[in-house]
Amino acid sequence: MHAMADAGPRVAPLSLDEATRAAKAAGLSEQMAPLNVFRVLLHHPAVAEELVSTLTTLLFRGNRLDARLRELIIMRIGWRTGSVYEWTQHWRVARGLDIPEADLTATRDWRGAANLSDADRAVLQATDDTLDAGMIGDAAWQACCRHLPTEVERIELVVAIGNWTMFSQLLRSLRIPLEDGVAAWPPDGKAPQR
Repeated sequence: MHAMADAGPRVAPLSLDEATRAAKAAGLSEQMAPLNVFRVLLHHPAVAEELVSTLTTLLFRGNRLDARLRELIIMRIGWRTGSVYEWTQHWRVARGLDIPEADLTATRDWRGAANLSDADRAVLQATDDTLDAGMIGDAAWQACCRHLPTEVERIELVVAIGNWTMFSQLLRSLRIPLEDGVAAWPPDGKAPQR
């Protein structure tokens, strides 16, 4: 894992000015332009636009899945797939939502963590099922249904797992580097064994 991460990006990020212009031309929020993932994705503005639309829906507009559960899902995907960018970026997002550090680090080995709720465990099992078998198993689905009472929440659960799994794949495949000055694998630099 580390050798690949050290090899550099497979697609050179646009300069900040180029990314800002491309975001503006595509009608995207200029807030996305400084992020290295979008500095790469904006080479293909139509794809960047679609991905931003999905992210905006899941993160800000019309989202129904509890933000804590969403971030635990993302942290688990980042850990399981070895996506340093996903783990590091969403560590900052989750901490901004006041999710305790202990709960975030618990996603590394959630089955042995006493500080997670039954709802946390249900969505983490659904995440692991999807990463392992490509779908949520019946037992995990039933557990999730106990904590996510609406169809909208359940659909968002499935889409969130799929979206951030896809992001992990693109981040790793394109070797998207962390932004300058951002320390990898917070809070302690511990990375998954691959």
